[in-house]
Amino acid sequence: MQLSLGLLAALAPLLVPGQPARPAEVTAPSAPTAVSSAFLTIEEALELCFPDCTVRRGTVFLEEDEVERVEDLAGVKDIRAIAHPYEAFDEDGKLVGTAWFDSRKVRSKKQTLMVAADPKGRILRVEVLAFLEPRQYLPPARWFGQLIGKELGPALSLDGEVRNLAGATLSARASVRSARLALALQRVLGERADDGPPAGGAKGARP
Repeated sequence: MQLSLGLLAALAPLLVPGQPARPAEVTAPSAPTAVSSAFLTIEEALELCFPDCTVRRGTVFLEEDEVERVEDLAGVKDIRAIAHPYEAFDEDGKLVGTAWFDSRKVRSKKQTLMVAADPKGRILRVEVLAFLEPRQYLPPARWFGQLIGKELGPALSLDGEVRNLAGATLSARASVRSARLALALQRVLGERADDGPPAGGAKGARP
């Protein structure tokens, strides 16, 4: 894997494939021991999702109308006008997916997620890279697993097919927002594909 990325200390990967047939509220773990204490780097998260791929970090500047469209699609306000897609290519040069990193406040402190999606805009993997709130508020692996395969739409919400998390609703809401923002960015930037590739593909920087 051809990467040159800075490291970000974080929590262990929290992903179990699969999703429930219907939404149902689950309960957040009450003991910190329910969460692994290992650390995950950006490079490791990308390697888990895109093994044997070449990953290229891009820098894309959004136009004002694109910012507004992303906010409307994601349901997230005050987003930055700069985005950093991490595009993964197989040995034949085919795009297999894009990873997005988002840091946002849960209660009073932040969490950082990697949300990776395939070229059709379906979530492939979600990894928690940092969670600064008390660990009992961190959603468990089975909760993140339900996001796999989801597309941008009404189903990707706590009012849709995503189960709420009793005792950690704010964490669940923040995670869904990160997922929706990633897919919204991917869709809007994909709409400009016919105009040429995004400018400024730079490797080696942090999201």
